Amino acid sequence: MAESIDIEVAYAEPERQFLRRVSLDAGATVADAILASGVERELGIDASALSVGIWSKPVSRDTRLEAGDRVEIYRALVADPKEARRRRADRARQP
Repeated sequence: MAESIDIEVAYAEPERQFLRRVSLDAGATVADAILASGVERELGIDASALSVGIWSKPVSRDTRLEAGDRVEIYRALVADPKEARRRRADRARQP
């Protein structure tokens, strides 16, 4: 029997979040974890169009996983963080 590893897959939006623990065969990849988690089917997203990472570090989908890894699927930014910060600062300066 092949050794298995437990990992988590996480995805969040402002109104909903997804966090699921899955067991995979040792040597599984980020892509395998996303598929096994069912996040695309459950939330109706296309994860192939989104960036991914492990514990906040960007990785490719063919990265091999280790026990305890947390695969994170990152949604696209709605606004440029620098521009949003600049607008907040401008509003704060106005009387």
